[in-house]
Amino acid sequence: MVGQEHVVRALVNALDEDRVHHAFLFTGTRGVGKTSIARIFAKALNCAKGVSSEPCGACDVCQDIDDGRFVDLMEVDAASRTGVDDTRDLLDNVQYSPARGRFKVYLIDEVHMFSRNSFNALLKTLEEPPPHVKFLLATTDPRKLPVTVLSRCLQFNLRRLPAAAIAVHLAMVMEREDVESEQAALLQIARAADGSVRDALSLLDQAVAYGSGRVSAADVADMLGSVDRDVVSDLLTAVADGDARRCLDRIGELDRAAPDYEQVIGEVVRALHGIALRQVVPDAEHDTLLRAESLADLAEHVAPEEVQLFYQIALHGCRDIGLSPDPRSAFEMVILRMLAFRPGADTPCGEAARSPGMPTSRVGEAQRSGETRARSSLQHALGQPKDRKRAGDAPADSMVKPGTQSAAGQSHSAEAVSAATDLDWDTVVAKLDLDGVPLQLARHCRLERYRDGAVCLVLEKSYDTLRSKGVEERLRDALARYLGCPISMDLAVGGLDGDSPAGRRAKAEEARRSAAVASIESDPNVAEFKARFGATIVPDSIEPVD
Repeated sequence: MVGQEHVVRALVNALDEDRVHHAFLFTGTRGVGKTSIARIFAKALNCAKGVSSEPCGACDVCQDIDDGRFVDLMEVDAASRTGVDDTRDLLDNVQYSPARGRFKVYLIDEVHMFSRNSFNALLKTLEEPPPHVKFLLATTDPRKLPVTVLSRCLQFNLRRLPAAAIAVHLAMVMEREDVESEQAALLQIARAADGSVRDALSLLDQAVAYGSGRVSAADVADMLGSVDRDVVSDLLTAVADGDARRCLDRIGELDRAAPDYEQVIGEVVRALHGIALRQVVPDAEHDTLLRAESLADLAEHVAPEEVQLFYQIALHGCRDIGLSPDPRSAFEMVILRMLAFRPGADTPCGEAARSPGMPTSRVGEAQRSGETRARSSLQHALGQPKDRKRAGDAPADSMVKPGTQSAAGQSHSAEAVSAATDLDWDTVVAKLDLDGVPLQLARHCRLERYRDGAVCLVLEKSYDTLRSKGVEERLRDALARYLGCPISMDLAVGGLDGDSPAGRRAKAEEARRSAAVASIESDPNVAEFKARFGATIVPDSIEPVD
């Protein structure tokens, strides 16, 4: 019962104090020992030496339970006996005393597979159990059990073991069996077992056979199709150096082994996690296969902010690889993304060009430069000073929408019209530092008028409840921060008929939905289904796919 001390302790106390409940439910993922602990518990109840937490294991009862021929232990696989008739047949003999042991023990595995009627039949017995009957239920999905059954059982949740704990157990097994093994190999097996000790032992048997009596990291990697840990460290070192050619060469070497790239990027994520831990807490435990010296070199060589950036990129890459038709190209894009956004990168995939100043990249520079120009243009559009007015400018109190003419037929200056056209209110709202109710307020407004640093907004009247003094102040302050100058803001209420960022977005969504419905309705296959089977389309069930 590796790693399940919390369950063992409770059962030991119950047996030693003779306070054994009539029904126990053991839950947990596959391979953590649910049925094993149930069988041991059955032996403890029926051992010839008496009820205790330490069955002898040598008497006829213990031997028969181990061999699966003890008549008073009924093991049932609920997945193959889901019908109510099967359950009634099973429980017909509950009222009779046990043939050999002290208790009749019903061990029902995967009990969540029972039908509703089967649960009702079981519940009747659980409500009024004979004193000589014990129920041991096991399941991987306790949420599917009726609450009426759960309330009548003592529930024990068996833990999914971490890889480090499984690796320690495997090392003990190897030592007991006198088989030579490498710690890195055992850790690979433990990770592949995904929390299951049973799966880990099965993989260990396979590894012993694969390595002809020796368990090495290289053999286990070949057996599991895992990536070489040295390739991961070399790849991360090349990324940190900004050496794109070396990165692609390492990926080429990796590709010759036909790896599972989802597993490869998982190793990269674990390696980056280990590096980050090493930088913050050098002696902390970590779940990575990197050699200690490689981990130490990378922790010293890669800046902490780069590690955090690479980790986020790799984490997003885990999702992207599953969506790509070519896993290798998706993995290459993850690495190229790390190179492109690496702090201090002079070119997206070139060598590093670090400077004493603020680290940046061309991508970041372009983005910040664009934002600066946009902010300057918007500031000009929303707050043009009086002393900069030129002949031909519209009157200060005119009501003007971006890019339109005044009532007198005269247009704004070319610069103001261009800025207002390029940066409408939708763009402003998208760039404001807002969230919550103030953001919703901005999204349901229209920019109506601007003059001399004064902004006039119109709010859709159906959203008037969003208004409050604090919310309006936050919107005004956010706009002032974005523009870099003090402003005044007037907020009126009126009918916009969808002429706001939120309204335009809703119209676009409705148009997409309508297009999706039209596409389904015009599909010849759908038409054939409708004609042949009398099918109908439920429009609300159709969602457009991006």
